Amino acid sequence: MAIAAGVPTAGFTMVSREHAGTRMGLLQQRCTGHLLCVLTLLEATGALALMLYALLWEAGNLVDLPDKRIGFYNFCLWNETAGQLQCLEYKHLQVMGISLPGMVLARVCVYACLVFSIFYPIFVAHVKCTEEREGWKVILIILIIKTIILSGGLGTFLFQTSQWIHPSDFTGGFLALLGTQALLLLQMLTATMYLSWAKHARPLLRRPCPLRFDSKEDARAVDNLI
Repeated sequence: MAIAAGVPTAGFTMVSREHAGTRMGLLQQRCTGHLLCVLTLLEATGALALMLYALLWEAGNLVDLPDKRIGFYNFCLWNETAGQLQCLEYKHLQVMGISLPGMVLARVCVYACLVFSIFYPIFVAHVKCTEEREGWKVILIILIIKTIILSGGLGTFLFQTSQWIHPSDFTGGFLALLGTQALLLLQMLTATMYLSWAKHARPLLRRPCPLRFDSKEDARAVDNLI
């Protein structure tokens, strides 16, 4: 290969372009991994905000109307005689056919999901810093558990109270929990995509990418340039 003034020409240009293309490909792979991590954190933050709104701001009330308030801690129906909402006690709910253990189980499941959601972003940030693929497997397992307990708790609650709730009665708390469920499913999809990316891209990112030259003179010329 010809070298002009101690500088490689055509061969070095070709190798440099190949090296630059490889570097760009690795950069794109790395950016994809960072994008998936940021997307996971945003989804986790959104899910946490929705759960805080539904379970704390709305006090767990899935139906909050002037003539009806039904939630994980309240079961209030309109009393025609008194002209106001009357909140029923557990003994009254049992007479109405509502299972007390079922309501307690629904409450425990939903609020356990809130506890998971509070600490989950911290764990995701830790895994992102260490970039451990095994950590992302744990994240996926946590998401599956959160989805199961949230849907289980919400389903149990609706099964117990369906006789007194119409679909048009649901207010912001219920919609927020539905949004949380949707974000949990999106997080599961994102974590699965990250695991797939890590399986194929991480070996490439760890592989060295040295420059190759046609002769020792080209290598020495590049060393002089550096």
